Amino acid sequence: MREHTAATGPFAGAEVLSGHPFFARLARIGQRVRLADREHPWVLDAAVVAAVVLLFCLPDLFPGHGEGGPREHRIVLARLPLPWTVALQAGLVVPLLWRRRRPTAAFVAIMAVFVLQWTLGVGLRADAALLVALYSLALHGRLRHLAWSCAAMVGAVALVAVAVSGGGLPVGDALFFLFSATTAAVALGIAVRIRRAQLAGLRERAARLEIERDQRSRLATAAERARVAREMHDIIGHNLSVIVTLADGGAYAAQATPERGREALLLIGDTSRQALGELRRMLGVLREQGEETAEFTPQPGVADLDGLCARIRAAGPQVVYTAAGDLDRLDRGMQLMAYRIVQESLTNALKHAGPDTRAHVTLTAGTDRLRVRVQDTGPPVDTRRPAHPGGDGHGLAGIRERAALYGGTVTAGPGPGAGWTVEAVLDLTPDPTGGPT
Repeated sequence: MREHTAATGPFAGAEVLSGHPFFARLARIGQRVRLADREHPWVLDAAVVAAVVLLFCLPDLFPGHGEGGPREHRIVLARLPLPWTVALQAGLVVPLLWRRRRPTAAFVAIMAVFVLQWTLGVGLRADAALLVALYSLALHGRLRHLAWSCAAMVGAVALVAVAVSGGGLPVGDALFFLFSATTAAVALGIAVRIRRAQLAGLRERAARLEIERDQRSRLATAAERARVAREMHDIIGHNLSVIVTLADGGAYAAQATPERGREALLLIGDTSRQALGELRRMLGVLREQGEETAEFTPQPGVADLDGLCARIRAAGPQVVYTAAGDLDRLDRGMQLMAYRIVQESLTNALKHAGPDTRAHVTLTAGTDRLRVRVQDTGPPVDTRRPAHPGGDGHGLAGIRERAALYGGTVTAGPGPGAGWTVEAVLDLTPDPTGGPT
């Protein structure tokens, strides 16, 4: 029913005309003409001059023209010899070759010949070239030149009206006809000019939108690459640190207590399988058909921190985990954020402080803030290592990027003694837009 209403609406005729083969063929012809004009602009200008010569100049070269019809409607004008007529016609028509490149100069030249001709009392059909020049000035020239050109045109029209009034044609009728032709030429030129400006604006807007679309696509790609790199760093960096520590400890223990070496190998296998599972889950989300797999294997959260601390303890460090507040009310994104911050902090503690350090993990959920604090005691005195890097690695940068997504802040630096402290404060205030604040 709606399609029938649209077909019979006020724009139905325009839709039918635009889809008609005849108008489609005209559009294709116009496009070809524009393409040819861009390559050879002088051809179209010469064609316009040739058309004016054929339509308006040649009839004036034959004797007896304009003498038919009732005598009361004849306009009696002076007649010049053929060479002078050809010279005046050339002065009116030849400047049209520059009507697009120099529209003001072409109009002034034709206007000068026009005034000279009517001052002599001579009327020529080639005077139509003045209307063509006025149209070209309205289309291609400067608008401030168009104002005084129209004023000059009014004076020329008045001169013609006075000249033809002696032949029985009333001055009012002559002025009406001449002013109508002048107005039509100016209006047509301005209309075409506005239409071309609109089309140029639409093309510029389309190009700008295309550029903005490409920029948004590149920004989204860069953001996704950064997110994937951050996830890969957290997963691979943490698990490899645990595996390396277990392998070193197992190799040392295998000589004295083979059972401890066997236990280290089992822990390495469990840690490797967990890392492989997390990588498969993350890469599955990136595939086109990985959404269902990701749905059945959710991202780790606060409940998985006990397992994380247990894996770190298996590598040697003593980890104490303390939680306060209602952590279960946190959304999955916030829980993943807290898990990754703790994971990265413990990985750094294991990497830089060694397996003999002690770490204290504290999560405190308030009404509007979640505080995540990881503090280690550093290596023993006899195995002192350099302090944690403040900004050389990607770990702390990744923690700050994650916290920034939730309007949080991160502070990291040396703690009491030789230890290191990482503290992140995340905003739990709901965002009215529906996303993280």
